[in-house]
Amino acid sequence: MPSIFVKDDLRASVEAASGGKQTVLYTASGQPCYMNVIPKFLVQDIDAGLGSGVHPAFIVNGIEKNEIFVGAYQGIAKNGEFLSLPGVDPTASQSFDYFANLARVNGPGWHAISNVEFAALALWCWKNGFMPRGNTNYGKSSDSAWETGRRIDGGTPGDTAGTPRTLTGSGPASWRHDNSNGGIADLNGNIWEWTPGMRIVGGEIQIIENNNAALNATDFGATSAAWKAINGATGALVTPTFTGSIAGGDYVATTANSVRYAASGTSAYTLVRASGSSFEGMTNPGTTPVADAALQVLKKHGLFPVAATGLGGDGFWLDVTGERLPIRGGYWNFAATSGVFALNLNNARSHAYSVIGSRPAFVL
Repeated sequence: MPSIFVKDDLRASVEAASGGKQTVLYTASGQPCYMNVIPKFLVQDIDAGLGSGVHPAFIVNGIEKNEIFVGAYQGIAKNGEFLSLPGVDPTASQSFDYFANLARVNGPGWHAISNVEFAALALWCWKNGFMPRGNTNYGKSSDSAWETGRRIDGGTPGDTAGTPRTLTGSGPASWRHDNSNGGIADLNGNIWEWTPGMRIVGGEIQIIENNNAALNATDFGATSAAWKAINGATGALVTPTFTGSIAGGDYVATTANSVRYAASGTSAYTLVRASGSSFEGMTNPGTTPVADAALQVLKKHGLFPVAATGLGGDGFWLDVTGERLPIRGGYWNFAATSGVFALNLNNARSHAYSVIGSRPAFVL
C-alpha cells in the first residue's frame, strides 16, 4: 500500500508546485505516480436534478471516502505496473482487461479510472464553468489551434502523418481539468480511456454499484454478479437476465423494465441518440419514459446529460450488439466531439487500438 502521509522530496515538491492539488503516491514496488486529490462533493451542489447526497464516485463498498486520487496523466505501463507520469507516451493498443488488471498490480486501492470517477470529473468541470480542451487535431486543439502539445513522433501539430499522440501533460493549462497547471491533464482527447464499472449488453445499460469498480476484488467479467441493470421506473439496481452467449456474439439482456440505449424508436424505458451525435442531444422518447429516479442514477454516472446544452457538443457512439464497454474522452482526431462527456460504446472488451488507453486511480 502506498505511503501517503510521509513526505519525501518528490512528493513535497509536487504538492508545493500544485498548491496541494497534486501529490505523489507509490506503487507496490515503489514507483511514483503523480495524482490529483479530488475531495468528495454533494450532487445537489452540482445540479438539483441529480438528487442529493455524496456523489457515488466517493462511495466504495458502502463507505464514504473523503477523497479519491486520479492520475494527473494518462497511464503508462512501466516495469509491470501502471503509472501516471508527466512527459511520456501513454500506453495504448491494449484491451479493457489488460488495463483493468495492470492497474491492480500497483497494489490495494489502485485501479483503472472508473466510469463513475470520470463522470464525477466531467460534472465538476461543467459546474465550474470550464470545459478543458486537448489534443483533438493531430497534436493541437481543434477549438484553439494555437494550443499544442509535444507529439511523440516529433511531428508538427496538425500534420496528419505519423503518430500524433502527445506526451502526457505537454499541453497548456487549458488542457487541464481546472484550467491550471496543477489540474488533471488530457481528459479531453489524445487517447480514449477505458473506464471500468459500466457496460451495455444488447443495449441494456448496466453498472457496478457506486464506485465498487475501484475495489481490487470486483469481478469485471462478462458473467460477473457485480453487474446490475437499472430499473427504468424506480432507478433501483437489479440483477440482469440474459439470453445467448458472448462467444456467439448474440449476448442479449432481457431484464424487465430496464433502461436501454437505442439509435431510434419509442420503446419503453429507452434512451435514444443516433451513434455519432452529441451526448447532450440524447432524448427520452419512450412510450413509457425513463422516470426521474432512474435519470438521476444515469446522470451521476455520466450516462444521460445533466443539461440539454452546454456540455461541449461531446459525442456519443453506440453499438447495441452483444457486450460493449465504455471508452471516454475522445482522441487526437475527433475534434469537437472529444471532451469530458464524450462516451463511446462501440467496443468489445477485447478491442485494442492505438487510440485507446486508460489512467490509474486510487482510493484508500
